[in-house]
Amino acid sequence: RKVSDLVVMLPSVPLLHGTPRGMHSHSAGPQLAEANIRLPLLTRGSYCCFLVFILSCEDKITVHFINRDGDKLTAKGKPGDSLLDVVVDNNLDIDGFGACEGTLACSTCHLIFEDHIFEKLDAITDEEMDMLDLAYGLTETSRLGCQICLKKSMNDMTVRVPEAVADARQSVDMSKNS
Repeated sequence: RKVSDLVVMLPSVPLLHGTPRGMHSHSAGPQLAEANIRLPLLTRGSYCCFLVFILSCEDKITVHFINRDGDKLTAKGKPGDSLLDVVVDNNLDIDGFGACEGTLACSTCHLIFEDHIFEKLDAITDEEMDMLDLAYGLTETSRLGCQICLKKSMNDMTVRVPEAVADARQSVDMSKNS
């Protein structure tokens, strides 16, 4: 794997005896442990620094969106990004998508998933279900893009944007014919 040019320095931590210990691998908290990330520990005098290497774009996940007009829009995101983040970060032209910016106050990021992907998604919350109840074109495999975070197993998945969108905050209809 390649490592990107971006290196993040975390705060220095004093060593127990101030002796150089060379390269060691240490876990850096529950978030990184869940992602199975190990950090190299470098000593510098009586202090040490953790280096976090951000993986290159080769480790990004590709997502294909079928827009309301049938066009296929392809974008990439990092593991942990929501599908709303992918749309916004890649400036995808999907009318009205994510109007509430992921606060679960609308259903404009409603997406329809392929069965084999839908089966692997995390459980839906009551709040998401309440918003989906207001969505146009609801299907058995519908979810809100703001609530779905990318995983490596989702690479190259295709999601469909429904033909119409309802913004629960304003009762707006943005169908492909408007």
